Amino acid sequence: MFTSKLLTLVLVVQPQRILLGLKKRGFGMGRWNGFGGKVQPEETIEQAAKRELWEESGLTVDTLQKVGQIKFEFVGSTELLDVHIFRADSFSGEPTESDEMSPQWFQLDQVPFDQMWPDDIYWFPMMLQNKKFLGYFKFQGYDTILEYTLQEAEELPKN
Repeated sequence: MFTSKLLTLVLVVQPQRILLGLKKRGFGMGRWNGFGGKVQPEETIEQAAKRELWEESGLTVDTLQKVGQIKFEFVGSTELLDVHIFRADSFSGEPTESDEMSPQWFQLDQVPFDQMWPDDIYWFPMMLQNKKFLGYFKFQGYDTILEYTLQEAEELPKN
């Protein structure tokens, strides 16, 4: 029986570039990723996404576009990670390093997929094309995808 942990991920996208953060500690340390984290009990998923973006990068956003939802299973863990993925095309502020993340802009043709979670290369193109998607990835450890499903979606679940 699995329990589920509700998480957010925000990708800040500008024409020809994307903002990623190098994770400095904790889960995913040493990998480039979007900005996000756990949803607190009193928050909506979107409120959590905005809060985590601000805490980790110093940026604020008025509008987030939900583009995807991916469930992650790690062999040996009874917890599924339920990640709600958002895209931000406009923001306020300057990207600022936090104790958790070191932000850096990357040209879209130079995204460092070899230093990111292995699943990112599969769904990033859909996110960059503003396509909605649903996915599931099963990992052995943190580097090996055993199986996955990924499909474009007309609508995303309302949750």
